[in-house]
Amino acid sequence: MSEILKLENVSKYFGELKAVDNLSFSIEAGDTLGFVGPNGAGKTTTLKMITGLLRPGSGKIMLNGIDVASDPITAKKQIGYLPDEVFLYDYLTGRQYLQFICDVFAVPSKKAKDLIEHYLAFFDLSDFADEFAINYSFGMKKKLALTGTLVHEPKLLIFDEPFNGLDPKGTKELKSLLTRLSKSGTAMIITSHVLDLLEKTVNKAAIIAKGKLQFFAPVEELAKSYQDLEAAYFAFTENNT
Repeated sequence: MSEILKLENVSKYFGELKAVDNLSFSIEAGDTLGFVGPNGAGKTTTLKMITGLLRPGSGKIMLNGIDVASDPITAKKQIGYLPDEVFLYDYLTGRQYLQFICDVFAVPSKKAKDLIEHYLAFFDLSDFADEFAINYSFGMKKKLALTGTLVHEPKLLIFDEPFNGLDPKGTKELKSLLTRLSKSGTAMIITSHVLDLLEKTVNKAAIIAKGKLQFFAPVEELAKSYQDLEAAYFAFTENNT
């Protein structure tokens, strides 16, 4: 499989605080990486550097062969990013919001229409597509934001707590979708504190603490030394928080 994302010796300071410390790892097309660590470990800073929202203090981030710092616009076109706290335009309808996203990413009109209708149906939003986003429930807003990350068919998806706010049906639908996208070659990074659910969703795991990468391996490697992802998490973070 082709390499989609590579971090080489990436560090980031905020004043005297070293938020990310010499971080290196890579993921390939079809990989789904569970990226976990305590609050303040450097996860969000790392994700913001990958998406081009922050520049690395040192090191290099390559996305599908593109240097994110040198060519952030081209790199961002290949990323779908869902932050923990979703942002929508209250007085755009669901369909208008998704059309806006497609316009930003220059998705051809026929393809955009097909993708919008497909994902609205998939997430049970078709009946609410012409309602203003301000009238959506929290779970519906999360589904609409999820759809916004998908409609331009990015090479890399980054999800920060994607299961928060979803009911059991929505969670099952999202897990099914992530499996299908992985099989089609989309790479993903998922952060979540729900470790048992995350372990069932990803094929690789990374544990970060105090800005340093403590563990990176395929999930099946966990069984050789640890009972599960939760056990590995505490083994690597209890003395690093």
